[in-house]
Amino acid sequence: MANPHLLILGPPGAGKGTQSSRIAEEYGVEHVTTGDALRANKDMDISDMDTEYDTPRAYMEAGDLVPDEVVNAIVDEALNSADGFVLDGYPRNLDQAEELEDMTDLDVVLSLDVSREELVDRLTGRRVCDDCGENYHVEFNQPEEAGVCDECGGELIQRDDDNEESVKNRLDVFEENTVPVIEHYEDHDGFVAIDGEQTPDEVWADIEAAVDERA
Repeated sequence: MANPHLLILGPPGAGKGTQSSRIAEEYGVEHVTTGDALRANKDMDISDMDTEYDTPRAYMEAGDLVPDEVVNAIVDEALNSADGFVLDGYPRNLDQAEELEDMTDLDVVLSLDVSREELVDRLTGRRVCDDCGENYHVEFNQPEEAGVCDECGGELIQRDDDNEESVKNRLDVFEENTVPVIEHYEDHDGFVAIDGEQTPDEVWADIEAAVDERA
């Protein structure tokens, strides 16, 4: 199928971003994330929504969470303007899943399964370039020179939310809010569970086979 509509689900650290980028390149579709969609539409006029602020930018600059209804409208706009997409990071809860059903039809729903123990190891060991944002890992993906980014020479840091306490809290939030979303999609004709503890290339092979078969 040309221009497939794909959704990728999974906990923080499961590899959604990496695999979504490969999907976007291989199938020529847009990689839509809530963060990117918000940044691209931060000056969208939401004055008709009876919200505190009139643009997403105002929420972001105030350090406040953007309300669900605004996020829903922005995702809807991003999907409608895309010739095929892989949606990553949305829906995060059942209310958003119901909104998504009104926005579009999905061809394939990919769910990356990774154990909690593995996720903690991945996330607490992650290091990010403070300049260009390139990702590394203290065990699985080390830079050529310790603490230095291969791409730009920037300093590698541990993000504040990648310490063990924060990671476990993020996983608790995921299990409470987003695991029910995955269960919601298990009856979807295009639902495929993928073993996310394989190597990235093995995960990609399973994803490619699932998309080619169902889309």
